[in-house]
Amino acid sequence: MRLDKFLKVSRLIKRRTVAKDVSEQGRVELNGREAKPSTTVKVGDEITVQFGQKLVTVRVERLQETTKKEEAAGMYTLLKEEAIPRDNGLNW
Repeated sequence: MRLDKFLKVSRLIKRRTVAKDVSEQGRVELNGREAKPSTTVKVGDEITVQFGQKLVTVRVERLQETTKKEEAAGMYTLLKEEAIPRDNGLNW
């Protein structure tokens, strides 16, 4: 399954176009490497997504073409959720 589709079906990201944009911006890693939207996702892969000042890392547990809202979270296991420290220094 494509990375952008997995992010949408699992409801980590609400829209596939947004998942595609986030991947193209370099904010998604698959198994520690920057991933394109078309990268193939397999069960057991680890995905890290940067949401603003937060990094979320999940492990893929199941692949499904479609899913109900209540079942979407079962497609992955949350491994880590961490804040990205802000640089409080003035850079001018």
